[in-house]
Amino acid sequence: MASTVLNAPNSVQRINGLDWGSDVGLKRSPNSNFLCVRTSANVRSPRLFVVRASEERDAHMKKLGRSDAECEAAVVAGNIPEAPPVPPKPASPAGTPVVPLLPLSRRPRRNRRSPAMRASFQETNLSPSNFVYPLFIHEDSATIYPHRLGTWVLFQSVSKARDVGVNSVVLFPKVPDALKTPTGDEAYNDNGLVPRTIRLLKDKYPDLVIYTDVALDPYSSDGHDGIVREDGVIMNDETVHQLCKQAVSQARAGADVVSPSDMMDGRVGAIRRALDAEGFYHVSIMSYTAKYASSFYGPFREALDSNPRFGDKKTYQMNPANYREALIETREDESEGADILLVKPGLPYLDIIRLLRDNSPLPIAAYQVSGEYSMIKAGGVLKMIDEEKVMMESLMCLRRAGADIILTYFALQAARCLCGERR
Repeated sequence: MASTVLNAPNSVQRINGLDWGSDVGLKRSPNSNFLCVRTSANVRSPRLFVVRASEERDAHMKKLGRSDAECEAAVVAGNIPEAPPVPPKPASPAGTPVVPLLPLSRRPRRNRRSPAMRASFQETNLSPSNFVYPLFIHEDSATIYPHRLGTWVLFQSVSKARDVGVNSVVLFPKVPDALKTPTGDEAYNDNGLVPRTIRLLKDKYPDLVIYTDVALDPYSSDGHDGIVREDGVIMNDETVHQLCKQAVSQARAGADVVSPSDMMDGRVGAIRRALDAEGFYHVSIMSYTAKYASSFYGPFREALDSNPRFGDKKTYQMNPANYREALIETREDESEGADILLVKPGLPYLDIIRLLRDNSPLPIAAYQVSGEYSMIKAGGVLKMIDEEKVMMESLMCLRRAGADIILTYFALQAARCLCGERR
C-alpha cells in the first residue's frame, strides 16, 4: 500500500461547509487508482492524503459518476459511500479436510505472515560492523598463497573491506623459519613483520581498528604457543613473560586491541599490567577465553605453517567435551582485566557463546575458524549447498547465540551481500 502526501491549495479551506481543521472525509479521486482522504487536527497547513488502493479492491469499487463537489456534499450530508466488499476467501485445494477451528488463543504464525512483519519482529541483526577480517601477512610480497598478503595486496584487501563497512582487521604473521627460535624472541621485535604492518596500515588508514594475535606459535621453532621444556612441557610463567613484551611491542606500533590466544594461565592480568606500565592503558585486551583444542583449525595452521613440531596443544587449549570449564576461564579473564571475551571455534561451540553471553556483561567475540569456512566453501563448489545462504545463516547463528563481533574469513563476501553487492 503506497501513499503520497499533497499540500492542499491555500484557497481551499472549506468546501461546502466542511471544515478542514476538524473533520475527516473520504472521497473518490478522479483517478480511479486512488482513494482520497482528508484529515488533519488543529494544523495550520491542511493536507490531502492520497492512498493508492490495491487493484483487487479497486475492481470492486462502484463507479458513482459524481463530481468531487457532489462527493463532498454527500459526505457532509451523511451519505457515506459503501466500503469495498471483503475479498473472497481463497479456495483450498481439493481434498482438504473440513475441520473445526483449533481453540488457539495464540498463533505465532500471525507474526510471520509477510516479509514486512517478519522484518519488524526480527530479533537478531547482522551488520558489516560486526565483522573482524583476519589477514595473513608475510614478508615476500611476490609470494602467491591464499590469504597470505604482501603490502600491496594488503592495502587492496583493507580498502575493499572498508568500502563495504568492515573497518576492523586482525593480523596473523607468516614468519620465515630463519627467524624462529625456541623462545620466540622475534615476537617482540619492534621492526618485525607485525609492528611494521601495523604502522603501515595506521599511516594509510588512521581510523582502522587493528587487532593483533599475542602468542608464540608463529615465532616458535617448536610450533607451540609457549616455550617448550626439554621434556615436552609447555612452560606457563616464562611464556607469559614473553607475551607481555610481545603485547607492548604491538601496542607501541599502534595496535588497538591485543588478543592473547595462547591459553596460558594468568596472561591477561600480566599483559594488562605491562600495557599500563608503558602508558598503553587505552589499548584493549580481547582474550581467547574459551579456545578449544579443536580439529577445525587445520587450514589456518597450514597457511601460517604453525603446526606443532611434536605432540598437540591439549595441555593448554580446552577439552572440546567441557562446558562448565569455560566459566572458570571467563571469571579469571574478567577479574584480570579483559575487555572482550572470545570463543573459538564458532559454530560447533554455539552453546559456549551463549554460556558466556549469559554469564558476563563483557562483549563476546566468536571466531568462525578456517575449517568452518573451508567446509562451506567446498560445499558451495560441489553444489551441495547454496554457499551464500549458508554463509549468511552461519553468521546470523553466531550473532543469535550472543556474539557481538565475529572474526570470519567471510567478512568481505558477507559484507558485500549485506550491502547488496555481488562480486
